Amino acid sequence: MDFDFTTLPAPDRYRLLTNFIGPRPIALVGTRSAAGHNNAAPMSFFNVFSHEPPLVVLGIQNRGNGDEKDTVANIRRTGEFVVNMVDMALADAMITCSVNFPNDVDELAFAGLTPVPCRQIDAARIGESPCSFECRVERIIEYPSRVLIVGQVLDMHVEDRCMDPAGRYVNSDTYQPIARLHADNYITSDRQFELKKPEALLPFELAQVTPRSRKGAA
Repeated sequence: MDFDFTTLPAPDRYRLLTNFIGPRPIALVGTRSAAGHNNAAPMSFFNVFSHEPPLVVLGIQNRGNGDEKDTVANIRRTGEFVVNMVDMALADAMITCSVNFPNDVDELAFAGLTPVPCRQIDAARIGESPCSFECRVERIIEYPSRVLIVGQVLDMHVEDRCMDPAGRYVNSDTYQPIARLHADNYITSDRQFELKKPEALLPFELAQVTPRSRKGAA
Protein backbone atom coordinates (compact mmCIF):
# COMPACT_ATOMS: atom_id res chain seq x y z
CA MET A 1 0.00 0.00 0.00
CA ASP A 2 1.09 3.55 -0.68
CA PHE A 3 -0.44 6.73 0.71
CA ASP A 4 0.08 10.12 -0.93
CA PHE A 5 0.14 12.56 1.99
CA THR A 6 -0.09 15.53 -0.37
CA THR A 7 -3.67 14.53 -1.27
CA LEU A 8 -4.76 12.47 1.73
CA PRO A 9 -7.46 14.02 4.00
CA ALA A 10 -6.26 15.16 7.43
CA PRO A 11 -8.15 12.47 9.42
CA ASP A 12 -6.48 9.75 7.35
CA ARG A 13 -3.06 11.32 7.84
CA TYR A 14 -3.68 11.42 11.60
CA ARG A 15 -4.79 7.80 11.66
CA LEU A 16 -1.77 6.55 9.72
CA LEU A 17 0.83 8.65 11.53
CA THR A 18 -0.41 7.85 15.03
CA ASN A 19 -1.06 4.18 14.26
CA PHE A 20 2.42 3.47 12.94
CA ILE A 21 4.72 5.90 14.76
CA GLY A 22 4.77 4.54 18.25
CA PRO A 23 4.87 4.04 21.03
CA ARG A 24 4.62 7.77 21.78
CA PRO A 25 5.47 8.86 25.33
CA ILE A 26 2.73 10.65 27.23
CA ALA A 27 3.28 14.07 28.75
CA LEU A 28 0.68 14.88 31.40
CA VAL A 29 1.17 18.63 31.03
CA GLY A 30 0.50 20.83 34.04
CA THR A 31 -0.23 24.56 33.81
CA ARG A 32 -1.82 27.25 35.96
CA SER A 33 -5.08 28.91 34.89
CA ALA A 34 -5.60 32.67 35.12
CA ALA A 35 -7.78 32.08 38.20
CA GLY A 36 -5.09 29.94 39.84
CA HIS A 37 -6.57 26.49 39.13
CA ASN A 38 -4.35 23.51 38.33
CA ASN A 39 -4.78 22.35 34.74
CA ALA A 40 -3.52 18.97 33.56
CA ALA A 41 -3.88 17.46 30.09
CA PRO A 42 -2.21 14.40 28.49
CA MET A 43 -0.32 14.94 25.22
CA SER A 44 1.09 12.07 23.16
CA PHE A 45 2.65 14.36 20.53
CA PHE A 46 5.62 14.85 22.84
CA ASN A 47 9.28 14.01 23.05
CA VAL A 48 12.73 15.17 24.09
CA PHE A 49 14.30 17.39 21.43
CA SER A 50 17.80 18.19 22.67
CA HIS A 51 20.05 17.83 25.70
CA GLU A 52 22.14 20.95 25.06
CA PRO A 53 20.17 23.05 25.52
CA PRO A 54 17.76 20.71 27.33
CA LEU A 55 14.59 20.94 25.23
CA VAL A 56 11.30 19.08 25.02
CA VAL A 57 8.60 19.63 22.41
CA LEU A 58 4.80 19.43 22.56
CA GLY A 59 2.44 19.34 19.58
CA ILE A 60 -1.02 20.56 20.61
CA GLN A 61 -3.97 20.72 18.23
CA ASN A 62 -6.92 23.08 18.65
CA ARG A 63 -10.30 21.83 19.82
CA GLY A 64 -12.77 20.61 17.22
CA ASN A 65 -14.44 24.03 17.15
CA GLY A 66 -11.11 25.70 16.38
CA ASP A 67 -10.54 27.17 19.86
CA GLU A 68 -7.19 26.76 21.55
CA LYS A 69 -7.04 24.30 24.41
CA ASP A 70 -6.68 25.59 27.96
CA THR A 71 -3.16 24.19 28.10
CA VAL A 72 -2.04 26.38 25.19
CA ALA A 73 -3.79 29.47 26.54
CA ASN A 74 -2.13 28.99 29.94
CA ILE A 75 1.29 28.43 28.39
CA ARG A 76 0.97 31.55 26.23
CA ARG A 77 0.04 33.62 29.28
CA THR A 78 2.64 32.27 31.74
CA GLY A 79 5.42 30.97 29.50
CA GLU A 80 5.70 27.93 31.77
CA PHE A 81 4.55 24.32 32.04
CA VAL A 82 5.48 21.07 33.75
CA VAL A 83 5.67 17.69 32.04
CA ASN A 84 4.67 14.76 34.26
CA MET A 85 5.57 11.31 32.97
CA VAL A 86 2.90 8.62 33.34
CA ASP A 87 3.21 5.06 34.61
CA MET A 88 0.57 2.39 35.23
CA ALA A 89 -0.27 3.76 38.67
CA LEU A 90 -1.11 7.11 37.06
CA ALA A 91 -2.89 5.77 33.96
CA ASP A 92 -6.50 6.04 35.14
CA ALA A 93 -6.01 9.58 36.45
CA MET A 94 -4.32 10.53 33.16
CA ILE A 95 -7.38 9.43 31.20
CA THR A 96 -9.61 11.40 33.56
CA CYS A 97 -7.55 14.50 32.83
CA SER A 98 -8.14 14.02 29.09
CA VAL A 99 -11.78 15.12 29.50
CA ASN A 100 -12.50 18.67 28.26
CA PHE A 101 -13.36 20.21 31.61
CA PRO A 102 -14.35 23.89 31.96
CA ASN A 103 -11.30 26.04 32.68
CA ASP A 104 -12.45 26.72 36.25
CA VAL A 105 -12.13 23.04 37.22
CA ASP A 106 -9.03 22.05 39.19
CA GLU A 107 -8.21 18.89 37.26
CA LEU A 108 -5.67 17.57 39.73
CA ALA A 109 -8.25 17.72 42.50
CA PHE A 110 -10.92 16.15 40.27
CA ALA A 111 -8.59 13.26 39.36
CA GLY A 112 -7.50 12.76 42.97
CA LEU A 113 -3.90 13.75 42.30
CA THR A 114 -1.53 15.51 44.67
CA PRO A 115 -0.28 18.98 43.62
CA VAL A 116 3.29 19.70 44.63
CA PRO A 117 4.75 23.21 44.11
CA CYS A 118 7.45 23.36 41.45
CA ARG A 119 10.84 24.74 42.36
CA GLN A 120 11.40 27.18 39.49
CA ILE A 121 8.02 27.83 37.86
CA ASP A 122 4.55 28.81 39.09
CA ALA A 123 2.78 25.52 38.45
CA ALA A 124 2.13 22.31 40.36
CA ARG A 125 3.77 19.06 39.44
CA ILE A 126 1.96 15.80 40.18
CA GLY A 127 3.17 14.07 43.33
CA GLU A 128 2.24 10.63 41.97
CA SER A 129 4.30 11.05 38.80
CA PRO A 130 7.57 9.10 38.71
CA CYS A 131 9.31 11.96 36.93
CA SER A 132 8.48 15.61 36.23
CA PHE A 133 10.17 18.33 34.16
CA GLU A 134 9.73 22.01 34.93
CA CYS A 135 9.87 23.92 31.65
CA ARG A 136 10.01 27.49 30.39
CA VAL A 137 8.83 28.23 26.86
CA GLU A 138 11.75 28.61 24.47
CA ARG A 139 9.59 29.27 21.42
CA ILE A 140 6.15 28.59 19.98
CA ILE A 141 5.82 27.62 16.33
CA GLU A 142 2.42 28.45 14.88
CA TYR A 143 0.37 26.40 12.43
CA PRO A 144 -3.25 27.07 11.35
CA SER A 145 -4.81 24.60 13.80
CA ARG A 146 -1.85 23.51 15.93
CA VAL A 147 1.15 24.82 17.81
CA LEU A 148 4.53 23.28 18.48
CA ILE A 149 5.77 24.36 21.89
CA VAL A 150 9.48 24.02 22.57
CA GLY A 151 10.28 24.16 26.26
CA GLN A 152 13.61 24.42 28.03
CA VAL A 153 13.91 22.13 31.04
CA LEU A 154 14.83 24.11 34.16
CA ASP A 155 14.41 21.46 36.82
CA MET A 156 13.74 17.72 36.98
CA HIS A 157 12.21 15.77 39.83
CA VAL A 158 12.64 11.97 39.91
CA GLU A 159 11.28 9.60 42.54
CA ASP A 160 14.18 7.94 44.39
CA ARG A 161 12.77 4.50 43.56
CA CYS A 162 13.29 5.16 39.85
CA MET A 163 17.09 5.54 40.02
CA ASP A 164 20.09 3.83 41.52
CA PRO A 165 21.32 5.23 44.87
CA ALA A 166 23.98 7.34 43.12
CA GLY A 167 21.35 9.03 40.95
CA ARG A 168 23.00 8.09 37.65
CA TYR A 169 21.04 5.20 36.17
CA VAL A 170 17.37 4.43 35.68
CA ASN A 171 15.97 1.52 37.66
CA SER A 172 14.05 -0.31 34.92
CA ASP A 173 12.23 -2.43 37.50
CA THR A 174 10.49 0.62 38.94
CA TYR A 175 10.51 3.25 36.16
CA GLN A 176 8.14 1.83 33.56
CA PRO A 177 6.43 4.69 31.70
CA ILE A 178 3.44 3.98 29.50
CA ALA A 179 3.04 5.24 25.95
CA ARG A 180 0.31 5.46 23.38
CA LEU A 181 0.07 3.19 20.37
CA HIS A 182 -2.95 3.41 18.04
CA ALA A 183 -6.51 4.51 18.82
CA ASP A 184 -7.13 3.81 22.53
CA ASN A 185 -4.31 1.30 22.86
CA TYR A 186 -1.38 1.91 25.19
CA ILE A 187 1.77 0.01 26.10
CA THR A 188 3.87 -0.25 29.22
CA SER A 189 7.64 -0.69 29.33
CA ASP A 190 7.68 -3.62 31.74
CA ARG A 191 9.42 -5.83 29.18
CA GLN A 192 12.72 -4.09 28.56
CA PHE A 193 15.82 -5.49 26.89
CA GLU A 194 19.33 -4.24 26.27
CA LEU A 195 21.17 -3.89 22.95
CA LYS A 196 24.82 -2.88 22.69
CA LYS A 197 26.99 -2.10 19.69
CA PRO A 198 29.10 -5.09 18.60
CA GLU A 199 32.53 -4.68 20.18
CA ALA A 200 34.21 -6.05 17.06
CA LEU A 201 32.89 -3.08 15.06
CA LEU A 202 33.85 -0.33 17.49
CA PRO A 203 37.39 0.13 16.07
CA PHE A 204 35.82 0.52 12.59
CA GLU A 205 33.40 3.13 13.92
CA LEU A 206 36.14 5.11 15.64
CA ALA A 207 38.24 5.06 12.49
CA GLN A 208 35.49 6.88 10.60
CA VAL A 209 35.43 9.79 13.07
CA THR A 210 38.02 12.48 12.39
CA PRO A 211 39.04 14.85 15.20
CA ARG A 212 36.97 17.62 13.58
CA SER A 213 33.82 15.48 13.24
CA ARG A 214 34.23 14.18 16.81
CA LYS A 215 34.05 17.73 18.10
CA GLY A 216 30.70 18.32 16.44
CA ALA A 217 29.24 14.85 16.91
CA ALA A 218 25.63 14.68 18.17
